[in-house]
Amino acid sequence: MNTDSEPLAGFAVGVTAARRHEELAALLERRGARVVHAPAIRLVPLSDDAELLHATNVCLGERLDHVVVTTGIGFRAWLETADGWGLREELIDRLHKVRILARGPKARGAIRSAGLQEDWSPDSESCEEVLRHLLAEDLTGARIAVQLYGEPLPDFTGALRRAGAEVIEVPVYRWSRTDDSTPLRRLVGQAVAGTVDAITFTSAPAVTATLAVAAEDGLEEALLEALRTHAVAACVGPVTAQPLTERGVPTVQPERARIGALVRAIVSDLPRRRARLINVRGHALELRGHAVVLDGQLRPIAPAPMAILRALARRPGHVVSRAELCTVLPSRMITGGGLWARDGRPQADEHAVEMAVARLRRGLGRSGIIETVVKRGYRLACDPVRMEIPR
Repeated sequence: MNTDSEPLAGFAVGVTAARRHEELAALLERRGARVVHAPAIRLVPLSDDAELLHATNVCLGERLDHVVVTTGIGFRAWLETADGWGLREELIDRLHKVRILARGPKARGAIRSAGLQEDWSPDSESCEEVLRHLLAEDLTGARIAVQLYGEPLPDFTGALRRAGAEVIEVPVYRWSRTDDSTPLRRLVGQAVAGTVDAITFTSAPAVTATLAVAAEDGLEEALLEALRTHAVAACVGPVTAQPLTERGVPTVQPERARIGALVRAIVSDLPRRRARLINVRGHALELRGHAVVLDGQLRPIAPAPMAILRALARRPGHVVSRAELCTVLPSRMITGGGLWARDGRPQADEHAVEMAVARLRRGLGRSGIIETVVKRGYRLACDPVRMEIPR
């Protein structure tokens, strides 16, 4: 196996995206990852929504000074919906007469494709910089339309109102929980169990929905702890990451809020954080999420045997008792779901440990790597002083 061409081989990555999840999954799989798709939210169009129609009519009927376009797809959807109401041309004509601020290149592209021209756009692609740019001038009495996409922006719109502006919120879509939360519940369980190595988030509502599903199953704190310790939370940008940041969860973020950049950030971070290389009896043994790379060959390992291997690898060359190994095995695994005991301290008997060790040995396909120490337990067959190869 070439880890240069498939740097995510042996790792499992959860994808919670509602939109463009196929693209994100394909990019991850192309780099060797096993993808667990668990949509957290869905987009509900507002074509018949009175709130959107009212906001559009307000933009058309009264003076308008600024329009903030936050997303390209949202702006296009606004124009398409207005077209269905017979208001597109009137809306385009009004937008020609106001100052348009675009949050990023996709918003700029949507504006220009409609025959319009933005007046300003930040290099950072952040709403925060757009806000600073607006607040640098006197907004007393200004009327500003803010195109939303899926969620309110209370910090953004609140700051404008405090500066004296009248804000018209234009809601193009609404986020909603998925009709079937079973895949997301499974993903939460797998993250808690340690069988998923990273979870990707492309919107703050997806984060909120994931935490809500975890809370319903009594697993919110366990999920947060998993994301603080062994599972990487990969967020497309700081706005998406905010619900996790507020809860003390470190996140991986790309420099630019792009799907491809997010995948590159995962490729850079995940192997460094989750892979461990050990020299065992002349063999190079690299532990990855749900597999090992033994002498350059990728070998998938089931969750229970992998839990044993990780416990032994924490102290290579030292004996780990069966009683201690009992504490790392799941008390129950539900087929297809990967859910472990909710208390976070699953229990098993010593026979289960012996079975897991036997499966581990078969999975490794090399004899002598896992040694039995009679009446004491098991150990990785390597020198406890000179065992780990620096990475």
